[in-house]
Amino acid sequence: YAMEVIGSRWKMPILWNLTQENNLHYNELKRRVIGITNTMLSKCLRELTAEGLLQKTDYKTIPPSTSYSLTEDGRKLMPALSGLYAWGEERMKNSHHKKDI
Repeated sequence: YAMEVIGSRWKMPILWNLTQENNLHYNELKRRVIGITNTMLSKCLRELTAEGLLQKTDYKTIPPSTSYSLTEDGRKLMPALSGLYAWGEERMKNSHHKKDI
């Protein structure tokens, strides 16, 4: 179930970036998640918001401005993501499984 919610290629990088600096504007997320298209970013943000992991704030400005932050449920996920990140870093540094990211 958890992998259905966060398991797409782009959702974990989006969530991870929001752990580094909570409350990021759409364009800042677009810059930080290298390679993501506008369509895919919008889709992932919409899905993560619908799952209750993100909160969207619409500033009602022209041009439109929105930001995203982790909800309480999103913050609860962070220890697991931190552990996964640490495991991957360790594995890349100390094994023959090195990959270019």
